[in-house]
Amino acid sequence: MIKLAIFDLDGTLLDTLGDIAGACNHALTVCGCPTHEVGEYKMFVGSGIMNLFRRALPEEQRTEGMVMKMRDAFVQYYDVHKDDMTRPYPGIEGLLDELTAKGIRLAVASNKYQEATEELVTRYFGTYRFACVLGQREGHPIKPDAGIIFEAMASCEGVRPDEVIYCGDSDVDMQTGINAGVRTVGVTWGFRSREELAAYSPCLLADNPEEIHNFIALT
Repeated sequence: MIKLAIFDLDGTLLDTLGDIAGACNHALTVCGCPTHEVGEYKMFVGSGIMNLFRRALPEEQRTEGMVMKMRDAFVQYYDVHKDDMTRPYPGIEGLLDELTAKGIRLAVASNKYQEATEELVTRYFGTYRFACVLGQREGHPIKPDAGIIFEAMASCEGVRPDEVIYCGDSDVDMQTGINAGVRTVGVTWGFRSREELAAYSPCLLADNPEEIHNFIALT
């Protein structure tokens, strides 16, 4: 029986790509570097903002100094514009309603920096009660390290790995679930391909949120 459902944020609960791309392109412009089409960012995101910047920068510009300059420009812009285009994916709120009604605890485990993670969850899902909302924090390894999953489990005392489901849209998420020893669901509506997710043999490849609810009901 599933007692805790943990979700990635970007590409899983929220379609944040347009706002991430806008902020990163702003930072690239500030740094005098060429920008990218929004769709290109699907392959840049998922491993924290520092890796986002390394992937977005031209190879010859990927110095730590330039990455830090990117970070400063990105955060300043994104903090103001993070909800310009961002929206929940269709069916997400219905899924959260159904899980809450069944008494299943909810949590978020993201590689987005903590402040933005908390603010976006509050902005779009403030009516839901999450056991914890976890993002990238200093001193905590990013996914695919399983620590963030164990931390979410610890917030729900007594929950075992076989009572947990983790849902995400990327190879990083699939690896995280495997590393934590929990049931893992790949969502195909996010930023990465079905083939990328399938390579990790998740318990479920969900094409819409209702399929997650149906899977949990049978577990």
